[in-house]
Amino acid sequence: MESGRRRVSRQRDAPRHRGGFGHHGRTALAGGNIAIALLANAFATALGLFVLIEVFGPISGAHFNPAVTLVAVRERLLPRRLDLSYIAAQCTGAVAGTLLAHAMFDLPLLQVSGHARSSVGQFVSEVVATFGLVLTILALVRAKPALVAPAVGAYIGAAYWFTASTSFANPAVTMARALTDTFAGIRPGDVLLFVPAQLLGAFAAVAVFRSLTASSRGNPRPGREPTEAPAEPLR
Repeated sequence: MESGRRRVSRQRDAPRHRGGFGHHGRTALAGGNIAIALLANAFATALGLFVLIEVFGPISGAHFNPAVTLVAVRERLLPRRLDLSYIAAQCTGAVAGTLLAHAMFDLPLLQVSGHARSSVGQFVSEVVATFGLVLTILALVRAKPALVAPAVGAYIGAAYWFTASTSFANPAVTMARALTDTFAGIRPGDVLLFVPAQLLGAFAAVAVFRSLTASSRGNPRPGREPTEAPAEPLR
């Protein structure tokens, strides 16, 4: 009897997860084990990104991220006339995806997040996460385009674990996650911290990539004479 009362008391005192969206649902499915829930999130995101990039890459370049789109325009990988339309589509799609997730898990469609994400560590994490994502894309998009989808999926899956913020790395997703009051959400005021961090990381990646490609152009492999001009770096 005593053990039964304790179990009931623990159930009452345990945090109640609302619905099944994002981390909430996976935490419930994982029996409250946060590590397993995070692993499930990372796995689902990595595989989902791989599939989406493979499907939409030939159609639109698989631009789901305003930070990546702005870098692509800067590097002349995307015509400037498309940047605003792409970003509008990305933000609209992110919000629509949030509403759809709420509908699938029987949550109120319209919500505002109260999940605080305002620490310095999370700001630094978003700089690092977006830096690595953009550097991965820049390094592969021309040299080995077939590897972009698996590399991006693998990187974001890994970044769930090595960043304190669980790697939003996308201004459109960040904005949309302000509209869900689940564990996956972010307070609207904290969006103003995350988005500048993401843009800072994205353009830092451009600077580093340019430096790396400039160095490699001037330093052919030892013992081999170049037989053709090195590839032009992204501009």
